[in-house]
Amino acid sequence: MPVTRRSVLSLLAAAPVLAACGVGGSSSSGAGGRQVRIAYQNFADSTLLLKDQAVLEKALPDHRIAWTSFDSGASINTAFLGGAIDLAVIGSSPAAAGLCPPLNIPYQVVELLNVIGDSEALVVRKGSGITDIKGLAGRKVAAPFSSTAHYSLLAAFEQAGVDPASVTLVDLEPQNIQAAWQRGDIDGAYVWTPVLGVLQQDGITLTDSARLAAAGKPTLTFTVARKEFVEQNGDVLDKWLAATDDAIKKIKSEPRAVAEAVARQIGAGVDDALAQLKQNIYLDHAEQRAPEYFGTAEAPGKLADQLRAAAEFLHRQKKVESVPDVAAFRAALRVPRG
Repeated sequence: MPVTRRSVLSLLAAAPVLAACGVGGSSSSGAGGRQVRIAYQNFADSTLLLKDQAVLEKALPDHRIAWTSFDSGASINTAFLGGAIDLAVIGSSPAAAGLCPPLNIPYQVVELLNVIGDSEALVVRKGSGITDIKGLAGRKVAAPFSSTAHYSLLAAFEQAGVDPASVTLVDLEPQNIQAAWQRGDIDGAYVWTPVLGVLQQDGITLTDSARLAAAGKPTLTFTVARKEFVEQNGDVLDKWLAATDDAIKKIKSEPRAVAEAVARQIGAGVDDALAQLKQNIYLDHAEQRAPEYFGTAEAPGKLADQLRAAAEFLHRQKKVESVPDVAAFRAALRVPRG
């Protein structure tokens, strides 16, 4: 069962008990060796190939790999704050929020899993009479707050000159968005696959994250890791990065093989999984060191500026208390090697 923001609070409440049982950290010893706690999300990406093929389990036989599904980046940030996870797949908007007050999460961005394209979109119900973003004024629109979809929704409002206060915004996790849509409780939603695909069956797409990226509001998916974990488990991180780099390359060279693994993980057909994979842009680690992204240690790229720009946008929307200078975001980046 996916972990939502509500259920993660129960997880954190149980953290002292879990720690006492030896389940609380990556350095736990005993039967099965050290534990590595990975937070992932059930959308089509390279990470699900690793999970499906047990790549880390095979590469790290002396470790216990614990995979936990989360519904959103906000839930993942909450879990990081409670010390419940070590490594996570998270969007750029919640990552930017996590690096700002009041969260100030001590994690590092260790790789770029993808640039989000039309796998996230703003959809309205057919027959609603809404034909453009301006038509959302006075309507009810859902998104998982503090997610990349929420960031993109607000960016779409700004681009269209729509005051967010004129729209009733509802904070829902993806599965709850699907249920609310089917009940007729909402007029529209900005959400990602696979829920997006369900909404699009009887909805109209007004914009998507590929179009917003072209207009200067890109969103991305990262791997982030606790700073302490990075410092103490370099061997584990190296195995993860090698595996994900191979998986990203395989999406380009053998997309159907990856889609078969993804389909098993998300419970979709192979063609559907393949279509979802094609909705994003994948860059291997060598490509991620381009000036547009991480750059190099000697010549930092634009990624820190992009994260800070996202944080400034969130600050204007009163989603973070303040925005650190760009040096703080640059310090949170760890350029992937090889």
